[in-house]
Amino acid sequence: MRGRAMSEGLSRRSLLGGLGAAAMGAAMKAETGPAARVATARCKSYEPSQLIPVLDGMFDKLGGLGRLVKGKTVAIKLNLNGGSTVRLGFLPLGDTHWPNPDLLGATMHLMARAGARTIRLLECAPVPWTTPFEEFFLEANWSVQDLLSAAPRVEFENTNYAGPPGKFVRFPVPGGGLLYPAYDLNHAYADCDVFVSMAKYKDHPTTGITTVMKNLFGVTPLMVYGNHAGKWEDNDLVAGIDRIIQLHRGIGKPAYGAPAELDPSSPRQDGYRVPRVVADLCAARPVHLAILDGIKTMSGGQTPDPYCTPVEPGVLMAGTNVVSTSAVAVAAMNYNPRAPRGTVPFERSDNKLLLAEQLGAGTCDLSRIEVIGPSIAEVKFDFLALREKRRAMLQKLFPNGRYWDDPKGT
Repeated sequence: MRGRAMSEGLSRRSLLGGLGAAAMGAAMKAETGPAARVATARCKSYEPSQLIPVLDGMFDKLGGLGRLVKGKTVAIKLNLNGGSTVRLGFLPLGDTHWPNPDLLGATMHLMARAGARTIRLLECAPVPWTTPFEEFFLEANWSVQDLLSAAPRVEFENTNYAGPPGKFVRFPVPGGGLLYPAYDLNHAYADCDVFVSMAKYKDHPTTGITTVMKNLFGVTPLMVYGNHAGKWEDNDLVAGIDRIIQLHRGIGKPAYGAPAELDPSSPRQDGYRVPRVVADLCAARPVHLAILDGIKTMSGGQTPDPYCTPVEPGVLMAGTNVVSTSAVAVAAMNYNPRAPRGTVPFERSDNKLLLAEQLGAGTCDLSRIEVIGPSIAEVKFDFLALREKRRAMLQKLFPNGRYWDDPKGT
């Protein structure tokens, strides 16, 4: 299924206006954003008999799913980066860099039990619009039938395209934005009552770390912001498979009438641009529920390469503020969520958490975040040690080259 009409009495314009007003109100109330609660839990397995009770307990600590989803349409943005056939060795994608399908299924089951009306799964998948989005999941050996049976009404939408309305929806950034004043996105990010971000927590070659915040970078449609935005044919691969040329390097302009960037003379470096896009989107499209998969993940990058390492922290996290939830995850990786540029883990980028905090999207100050469940110290897994080990290995392998976490890298 490819979409539905908006709820009676609620127009897209009033919805977006409400989002902007809410985010702006947060900025007016406190310069560093609202304090938040983040639930943490130990979980060693994706076995539903273990996973569902742990998730249920976490959601209860946040006030319960019913309060959030009953009678509503829920949109879940999945972090399905790297394509459907890219693997770390022979490991399933859900054990390394994609959120695990059993975690997704368990979450959908609990949402349905709590009374969610519709659950819509979203991602900008690099496949032609003529290819059903479900095929992308099948290529990754995910069971589409299991997902369809997890809730009474489940829909899939590839958000690289405008969808049934035939045009993209504009999301203004409260306060004017850091890189763009507004972003044009698929209608599904507006035509929902509850917006969820689900991702692994991992290292990232540009922004240092990737969590439920960086997941929002992937809401930008390739038709508008892709490498060849505006230059595609009906059965083409949506204007390239990534956003390196435009959003990373600042070459070219968004297509289909989307707003141009605020300052064309600003740095053309990805370490400057990408964190600002992420922060902008966190403010423009607020997340109601952020879910982090740390049962199994990997260190060393966001997409598998020969130097990444599979790890099993055995941790789940959830929160109602995407910035604060990310901050707890960063700390649990043994990094400082408020570290400045040029220091670990932000060796070659600005700190997107601080930028989002600047926009009033939430706080990354751990003293203002209530952790419910095991403490950060109790769920900590030392990504920092693995990062240093990887750096030492790459320095030996490429003594005259640049490696991804080199602060001198471009």
